[in-house]
Parts: sequence; C-alpha cells; structure tokens
Amino acid sequence: MSNSTSADAPQPVGALAFRQDVSLGKIFLEFLTIGATSFGGVVPYLRSALVGKRHWIDDKEFVGMLSMSQSLPGLNATNMAILVGEKLRGFAGSTAAILGMCLPGGLLMYVVGIFYRQHGDHVWATAALTGVAAAAVGLILSTVIQLSQKSLAGKFDFVFMGVTVLAVNRFHQSVLRTLIVVGILAMLYHRPRRTPREGEAE
Repeated sequence: MSNSTSADAPQPVGALAFRQDVSLGKIFLEFLTIGATSFGGVVPYLRSALVGKRHWIDDKEFVGMLSMSQSLPGLNATNMAILVGEKLRGFAGSTAAILGMCLPGGLLMYVVGIFYRQHGDHVWATAALTGVAAAAVGLILSTVIQLSQKSLAGKFDFVFMGVTVLAVNRFHQSVLRTLIVVGILAMLYHRPRRTPREGEAE
C-alpha cells in the first residue's frame, strides 16, 4: 500500500484563502501605502496595488469584493481592506490591513484639523482640493474602463450596468436595493441552462 502525500489529502474549508504566501508585515505596509497615497478616491489605488502590482486578487475577485463593500455599511476602503486581509491571512490579515489603511488618513486628518481650527479655511487649500477632485474623477473613470473590459462579457451586462447607473443617479434608489434587484436579474439571466440530452426534443 502506497502512502498518500499531504498534497492528496483533502483541503479544509477556507484553505484556499491562505494560498498566498503573504506576511502580515507585507499586508500592513501595502495598505499603509495605499492609505497614505490614495488622494481623491481609493478604488483606483486599491485595484492598482492589489490586482496590478501584488496580484493578490484578480479583477473578478476585486469587482465582487467592491460590490460587497459598497452594499454593506462603512467605507469602501476599510471594507475592502477587511475582505482582502481576511482572504490572505484570516483575522490577523484583516487587522493588519485595516490598521495600515486607516493610520495615515487618521494622522493626516488630525493634523489638518489642528491647522483648520487655528487658521480656518484657506484659499490655497481650497484650490488644491478642487484640483484633486477633478483628478479623482479621471482616476475612477480609468478604473471603470479597465474593469469593464474584463468583467462585462456580453451585451446584457452593459444593460445591467446602465440600469444600475440610472437607478442610483436618476431615480435616487439606494445602492443596496439597486444591487439586490439588478443582482437577482443578472443571476437569472446568467443561470446555467439545461442542455437537452441526446434524443430529447429541443
């Protein structure tokens, strides 16, 4: 009788979440960098770092996690940090990711709050924030185009995307309600079709 190797042994549930050999230090430093440099919107920076640079997740996983982050309470950035950290290293990974994500912004806003209390609004600060806002729109648009090229497989996917935009922006529906309704419609459309067996009428 030959001995079975550990590779042939059944994997426990959730084992795939730890398939990446990523240390807690790497997770903390990566999210610390994202938190310190993501001016004007964090989504493009998250995709660039997690998908493009580190390859910790792919585009489909990114879209799924982003959808979940947007439909749950809290900030997208912190929700994404928790999800990615948990996928890589479980609870410890989530803790490292959210600490790294929140630390730079928390310290920066503390300093800005002290400055604002002492000096009030400043014309140069307002001008800088206006410029950052314009650049942020461009970054988000670029990310949307990149994700749509890989995530939208058919023409009806563009219909679902358009319905989502209209429901939220035009008809002022909540994001959660829109995701539930459009998600159900998309699942029904993409459900596996039963292929007729040989000899059965189509």
